[in-house]
Amino acid sequence: MTRPAGLLLTPGAGANRDSAALVAVEHALADVAPPLPVRRVDFPYRLEGRRMPDRAPVAVAHLLAEAAAWADELGVPTDRLLLGGRSYGGRMCSMAVAEGLPAAGLVLLSYPLHPPGRPEKLRVEHFGQIQVPTLFVSGDKDQFGTPDELAEHVAAIPGPVTTVTLSGAHDMRGVARQESVAQAVAAWAASL
Repeated sequence: MTRPAGLLLTPGAGANRDSAALVAVEHALADVAPPLPVRRVDFPYRLEGRRMPDRAPVAVAHLLAEAAAWADELGVPTDRLLLGGRSYGGRMCSMAVAEGLPAAGLVLLSYPLHPPGRPEKLRVEHFGQIQVPTLFVSGDKDQFGTPDELAEHVAAIPGPVTTVTLSGAHDMRGVARQESVAQAVAAWAASL
């Protein structure tokens, strides 16, 4: 496999492209050899000043455009880009790839398997269409999906899957936690 050319990174529903967790990942990838460029992007609802996240078709269409634009800027096809994000952002990236957006892999931070306390409302119907290497980094106390639930459902992904479970909840707050997440992403990206 050819080394990825960059990472397109998206925020969770309540955050923007400048969230501390995404910035930490960007800094960690700047330290790998050679550095892996990161582009952090917002979704349309955030760009328009709205609080309610976009529905999947709008978010996926936005990701297609952002990935194509950045790949063009880097002089590579989109299948040389890693795509990912935290919670909602990662979910939208995984859906875009499952729907056919060529990518080098997925970086899914605090993937929201289901709403808190609603394990019957799974968000995994597209997992069977994910063929690319996929990294899941989650907390051991994540109310959007336990490590056991995650292990059960990622088994449906045909592509290679790596899971990293860290201490903590869904929110990824705290410098030490963000640095642990960022180092997990950097180590995985360097292994591709």
